[in-house]
Amino acid sequence: MIGPDKIPTSLRTLRILEVIAASETALTPTEINARLGLPKQTAHRLCTRLVAEGFIAYVPGGKRLRPARRLRALAAGLMSASQVHIARHQVLEDVARQVGETVNFVVPEEHGMSYLDRVETGWAFRVQLPIGTHVPFHCTASGKTWLASLPRERRAKVVSALRLDRLSANTITSASRLLEELEQIAAQGHGIDNEEFVDGMVAIAVPVVDADGRFLAALAFHGPCMRLTLDKLLDGKPVLLEAARRLSAIMMMDD
Repeated sequence: MIGPDKIPTSLRTLRILEVIAASETALTPTEINARLGLPKQTAHRLCTRLVAEGFIAYVPGGKRLRPARRLRALAAGLMSASQVHIARHQVLEDVARQVGETVNFVVPEEHGMSYLDRVETGWAFRVQLPIGTHVPFHCTASGKTWLASLPRERRAKVVSALRLDRLSANTITSASRLLEELEQIAAQGHGIDNEEFVDGMVAIAVPVVDADGRFLAALAFHGPCMRLTLDKLLDGKPVLLEAARRLSAIMMMDD
């Protein structure tokens, strides 16, 4: 077996990224190295280089490292790889046929939830949110589903750092009230946007998770209140849950 000091630098770098990506919390360079056993100076040097290159970043005001823009972009790119993208899109089309509304595959990024894939409804009246659009965490079904997936302590810290801007009459702008709703979402397994992002639009989202139960993305559908009620959203939940199970399997596929 090759000792840690003999592993090529490129592989050491990949292993650091693996450790950070697999952790539910930000880690210090020392904590990262405790899992790898590299020479201390080497671990700190590689972490510094990865920060400079934009793959990881320090949590504001701290010494802990988290995934940054380039690492998230890399992950999103891998999820969009041809065979996975095709299979994923087919699942979204199946959901759209069953619920009759626009279906979205949404991932968390630094500036909000990002629409990575979608299938549009055939209705003439619809809410346009193109692929690549970023939407807020606090007032969207997908954003609240992601927030609810976080451990309680981390969830509270993230919510305390968010700008809870009012975007509609129903937007939740109280951190304590939002945390109460997130607790309910964690228990019930779905998030609802009850005209909180856009007046006249409602949505439902469920999490897509990996084999260890970690959040990968949100699967959601939305539409105007003239067609969708909250009861109709919940009627579509079993369809979303089955599709989320299929998506989890697809995203874990080997090449």
